[in-house]
Amino acid sequence: MTYKKTDAGFIPLAKKNIDFGGGLERISAAVNNDPDIFKTDLFSPVIEILGKEINPKTRIIADHIKASVFLIADGVLPSNKAQGYFLRRLLRRAMVKMQGRPSPVIVDAVVKTYSQTPYFQNVNIDLIKQTITDENNKFDKTLHDGLKKLGQVSAFDLYQSYGFPLEIIDELYQEKDLKLDKEKFAEEKKKHQELSRTASAGMFKGGLVDHSEIATKYHTATHLLHAALRKILGTHVSQKGSNITAERLRFDFSHPEKLTDEQIRQVEDLVNDKTKEDIQVERVEMPKTQALAEGAMAFFPEKYPEITSVYSIGDFSKELCGGPHVQRTGEIGRIKITRQEAVSAGVRRIYATAIHQ
Repeated sequence: MTYKKTDAGFIPLAKKNIDFGGGLERISAAVNNDPDIFKTDLFSPVIEILGKEINPKTRIIADHIKASVFLIADGVLPSNKAQGYFLRRLLRRAMVKMQGRPSPVIVDAVVKTYSQTPYFQNVNIDLIKQTITDENNKFDKTLHDGLKKLGQVSAFDLYQSYGFPLEIIDELYQEKDLKLDKEKFAEEKKKHQELSRTASAGMFKGGLVDHSEIATKYHTATHLLHAALRKILGTHVSQKGSNITAERLRFDFSHPEKLTDEQIRQVEDLVNDKTKEDIQVERVEMPKTQALAEGAMAFFPEKYPEITSVYSIGDFSKELCGGPHVQRTGEIGRIKITRQEAVSAGVRRIYATAIHQ
C-alpha cells in the first residue's frame, strides 16, 4: 500500500499507484519479452538509418541523438553551461561515433516515431535540425585538431580547449594505449571551476543596478519580454542573462539567428498588449521543485533556494525570481526594442527602453 506523510502521520493514498521507474522504453521491451530497449519500435527507425546491426556504437548514437532531439524541442541549446552543456556532451559523443554521418536525418526518424503523440506538433523541427547541424559543423574542425594533439597535450586540454567529453577522451586513450590520469584531470577541472566561479560571482544578482522605480519596471518588463520571445520565436528561447539601468534594459536569450524586423515588431506588440491590459503581478512562495514542475521558468534554477518566490503575470508569464516587481503591468508603459546583437554562438542580445504614457 502507498502512503503520504501529513502532520497527522502517514495516511493511505486514494490511488494505489507505484512509480517503479520503468519508463515507456522499458515497458515496451517488457511487452516484447526482450530486455533490449533498442529492439523496440521506439528505437528501430533510428537504428535502421544507422545500420541494421545493433552494436555499442549504434546504441550510443541512437540514444544520444534521440535524447538531444527532445532536449532541443524542450528549449535547450548547446552551450558550456547547465543543461546546454549536457546537450553538447550528448551531441559531441554521438558525432565522434558517427564519424561525419549527417545526423539531422535521424531527427525525422525520432519525430516520426512519436507522430501519434502531440509532443512535436508545436515544435520547430527545422530548428532542431539546424541546431544539430551547426553543432556538428563547429565541432568538426575542433575534433580533427584535437585528434592531432592526442598524446601531446593533457586530457584536460582536450576537454577544455577542444571540447572533448571525458568519456570520449577515455575511449580515445584506450584506442591509442595511453593512460588517462583521471585524478589529475579532476584536479585541473576543479582548479578551472574555482577560477570561473570567482570570475562570475556577480552575475547572479538579477542584473539590476539598483531597486529604483524605473529599474523595478524594467525588471518586470524582462519577464514579459522573455514570455513574448518564447511565444514568437519558439520554446527553445530561454534567458541567458540581463542587465538593467535607469536608461534601458538588456536581455540575453538563446536563439540561433538574427531576429527579423517583423519578429521584433511582433515581440514589441505582444509585450505592449500585456502592459496595456494592466495585469496584476502576483507573487507566491513555494518549493522550487513544485514551481518548476508547474512550468515556472528559471534563469539558473540551481541558484534559487528550496523555498523560492514565483511571480506570475496572468497566464502569460510565470518565473522564479528574487527581484523587485511592479504591482500591475500598466505601470511599465510601452516598450520599444532599440537594437539587437549577437553575444555568442546561439545567444542573442536585445536592448529596450520604456516609453511612458
